[in-house]
Amino acid sequence: MIEILNPSQLARAKEAGALVADILQTLRGRSAVGTNLLEIDRWAQALIADAGALSCYVDYAPSFGRGPFGHYICTGVNDAVLHALPRDYALADGDLLSLDLAVTKDGVAADAAISFIVGDAQPPESVAMIEATERALHAGIAAAGPGARIGDISHAIGTVLREAGYPVNTEFGGHGIGSTMHQDPHVANTGRPGRGYKLRPGLLLALEPWVMADTAELVTDADGWTLRSATGCRTAHSEHTIAITGDGAEILTLPSRAHA
Repeated sequence: MIEILNPSQLARAKEAGALVADILQTLRGRSAVGTNLLEIDRWAQALIADAGALSCYVDYAPSFGRGPFGHYICTGVNDAVLHALPRDYALADGDLLSLDLAVTKDGVAADAAISFIVGDAQPPESVAMIEATERALHAGIAAAGPGARIGDISHAIGTVLREAGYPVNTEFGGHGIGSTMHQDPHVANTGRPGRGYKLRPGLLLALEPWVMADTAELVTDADGWTLRSATGCRTAHSEHTIAITGDGAEILTLPSRAHA
C-alpha cells in the first residue's frame, strides 16, 4: 500500500516526527558509559507513554523477525546495525550506539534513527562512518521532490556511501510510512536514477542509510531479530521521516528547539 496523506494527517505527522526526534535526543543525552540497554528501553517506554503516543515496535511481528519484538526501541551496539533487541549490556567508552525509534501519535507514524559514540573516546573510523550515513541521508532528502522517482533518492544515497568506501546492502532500506510504520514503496540504499515510483505531495518516506565498515553481508542473532555485520565490523545508521511537498521535501523528525 502507498498512502498519500491529507493536510490534517500531515499536521499530525509533524507532531509525531518532532516527538520521535525529541525522544531520541533525550535518550542520547542520557546514554553514558555504564548505561544499560534495557534502561534505555525503559526510558523510551516511559517517554512514549507520557506523550500519549504508541510504540510501533512492541507488538511488531513481521516475517523477517521472531516476533513480537517486545521492546520500545532498537539499540544497536558496534556490529549490530538493524532491529537490535535491547539486552542486558552496559555501554563502554567508545561504543558506537545506534538508536532507532518509531511511534504512532493520533493515528500517524514517524520513524528515525541516530548513531553516536558513547563516552570520551571518539574512534576516527567510527566517526567517519556515522558522518557518511548522515551525508547520504541528506543527499537522499535533497533528491526527493514532486516529479522525482524513488530511484533518484536511492541513487543519491548509494553514491555518497560508495564514494565513502562502504559496501551497500540492499536487503533493508527506507520505506513509505503513514498510518502504519512500514508501507510501500521500498527505498533501497542504492539504485538507478529515473526509475521506480514517481513521488507525489503528501507521500511520507522514512529514508535510512546504514552501512557496515567492510562487508555488505548480514547475520541474524540467536534472538531472531538483531542483524549484525557478518565480519564483526562496526556499523552506523541514520534515518529521517520526510514529507514530499509541492516544492521539495520537509524533514519531519527534527528535534524541537528545546533539543536543538
